Amino acid sequence: MSSAQTDPTTPAAAAYLSPMESRRPHLGHALASEWTKLVSVRSTLWTLGSLVVVVVGIGVVFIAQTTSRDYTNIPFTTPALIGMFVGQLAVMVLGVLTITSEHGTGLVRTTFTAAPDRHRVLTAKYLVFGLTAFLASAGSVFVVGTAAAIAHNGPAAGSHSAGEWAGALAGSFYVTLLGLLALAVGALVRHSAGAIAVMIGVVTLPPVAGAMLSIWEASAPLGRLVLQHNAPVALMQLFGMPSGTTPTGSPQAMPDDLTQMALMLLVTGAAMAASFVVVGRRDV
Repeated sequence: MSSAQTDPTTPAAAAYLSPMESRRPHLGHALASEWTKLVSVRSTLWTLGSLVVVVVGIGVVFIAQTTSRDYTNIPFTTPALIGMFVGQLAVMVLGVLTITSEHGTGLVRTTFTAAPDRHRVLTAKYLVFGLTAFLASAGSVFVVGTAAAIAHNGPAAGSHSAGEWAGALAGSFYVTLLGLLALAVGALVRHSAGAIAVMIGVVTLPPVAGAMLSIWEASAPLGRLVLQHNAPVALMQLFGMPSGTTPTGSPQAMPDDLTQMALMLLVTGAAMAASFVVVGRRDV
């Protein structure tokens, strides 16, 4: 063996190149990595499985208890809305666990060591989780809506347009945005219980706070505004549920679907932007 092969200070040793192929990492590699992590943990199966079971199960029970005449004023996708009120919690929990579980186990250090571009990793998490959550939500709603259409599509059910299916897809996308907001909160808080508590408060507190503010005359306008702009009301609107009536019997004025969706996009986009800034500045 020659001295040039054993001495690491020689030019030959410094210019050594590994015979193994080394490709420049890109977003596709990060997406494959995040998909592998998402499908290899039990929390994904439990949360998405509970979403499907709750939405389809409650929807089937609702369909069995209704007649064709009940669908004269409501879409065929309404039975899925009942289960979606509960199923949205499963989507939010999975959104939080998608990133906080790595912080809890310390795996995030390995992830950022293997993939130093943290923004690319976070982008891959958002894309993989968002697509998975939307397909699970929309698929469950489609199964329930199709079952209702087959069971009650008689003359007594009246006419139904394709617009109600578009509304159901918009509702599924709204639930996906809630999950993405949960992932962003998880990236900011880095603690599973804390992030889940924040998201439960985001969904449940506005209706209660709006009702309380409506009691006093001075805060009543603000209370009405909060009551009209919150997640449960937005979901009911997107799924085509008719709004309530005023004490005089006239239909209650509500914001349109585009306003509800734009508000959710604004809140989720702001939280995601904050998560990119924070994740890029922290040590882990």
